[in-house]
Amino acid sequence: MSMQYRTPARLGRPLSAIGQGCWQIGADWGEVTDDSAHAVLDAALAAGVTFFDTADGYGDGRSEQLLGAMRSRLDSDAAGGEATPSLPFIATKVSRRADPFAPESFTEENLRGWVERSRRNLAMGTLDLVQLHCPPPAIYRDDRVFDVLDALAAERKIAAWGVSVETCEEALISLEREHLASIQIILNPFRLKPLEQVIPLAREKGVAIIARVPLASGLLTGKFSPQTTFAANDHRSFNRHGEAFDQGETFSGVDYDTGLTAVARLEQALDGAMPLPEASLRWILAQDGVTSTIPGASSGQQARANAAAGSEPTAEQAEIISRFDVAVREIYEELLREAIHPHW
Repeated sequence: MSMQYRTPARLGRPLSAIGQGCWQIGADWGEVTDDSAHAVLDAALAAGVTFFDTADGYGDGRSEQLLGAMRSRLDSDAAGGEATPSLPFIATKVSRRADPFAPESFTEENLRGWVERSRRNLAMGTLDLVQLHCPPPAIYRDDRVFDVLDALAAERKIAAWGVSVETCEEALISLEREHLASIQIILNPFRLKPLEQVIPLAREKGVAIIARVPLASGLLTGKFSPQTTFAANDHRSFNRHGEAFDQGETFSGVDYDTGLTAVARLEQALDGAMPLPEASLRWILAQDGVTSTIPGASSGQQARANAAAGSEPTAEQAEIISRFDVAVREIYEELLREAIHPHW
C-alpha cells in the first residue's frame, strides 16, 4: 500500500502523511551513529516519505548536515540521469541555539544568521520551510520578527515560514497571521486539546498542521516498563520535569507511570487488532485537518514501520481506529486531562 500525500493551501506543496522527524538522528536520544542515521533516511525515502523535519539545534547542526548530504546525493543522482524522485521537502526550525527564553535574542541579525547557517547546513539556496522553534511567548505578538520572515521569503531565502509551538494558545495567536504556512504542535492520544480549536481553525485557513511527538517520546510504542532506563544524554532521562526545555516535549508531559497505565489500557482496547504505534499514528492522521505527523526513528526498521502507517486505511483498519478513538478519549478523560489540558 502506498503513502498518502496532503497539500495544505498555504504551503502549496504535498507532504507525505508520515514525515520523518530528525531530532533523533541529531542529539538527545542517546547515541545514533552516522551509519544508523543514513539508514533511517534511506529507509524513509524508500517507503515514500517525502517530508523531513529538522532543526538547527539538533546536534548543533548535525541533523541538518545529514539531511543536506542526503539531498545533495539525490540532486547529483538526478543530474546524472538516474531515476530519482523529486527532491524531498525539508523543514527546519531556528532560534533554539540562542537563549530560547530571551525575546531579545530574536533580532533581525540573529534571524538572518540562523537562516544562513541552515542554508549552508542543508545545501539549499531556498529553504522549503523555516519554523520558529518554540520561541518565548512574547515573540508571537512581535510583528518585527514576522516582518523579517516575510522579508526572507520575498528574498527567496525561504519559501515559507511557520511556527512550532508548545501551547494551543500560541497556535491560536499564530493563526492570526496572514502568511503563516504551518503550525507544528504536539498531538497524540495523550494530547487532545489541539482538536478543540487549533486544528479546525488551521483547516479553515489552509494552514498545515504538523503533529509532532506522535508516539509520546516512545511511550506509545508499548515497549517501555517501570524498569526501562535511558542513557544520560537522552532527554527521557534529563528532562522528565522540564529541567532542560519544556516538560511537554518529554513523554508529552505525561507522568511516566501514569503513561504506562494509559498504554496498558490502550493496548487492551486494541486487543491485538493493530500494534499500538501504528494505531497511534493512524489515529493522528484520521483527525480532519492534520497534514502530516513526524515520528522519529533510530533504525531503518523503525522508519519503515512508521511509514507503513501513512497508507490509506482499509475499511477494517478504519473500523479499528474508530474503536480506538473511543478508548483514547475515555482514557484521556480518566487519567490525563487534569494534568495535561490546563498546561498545553
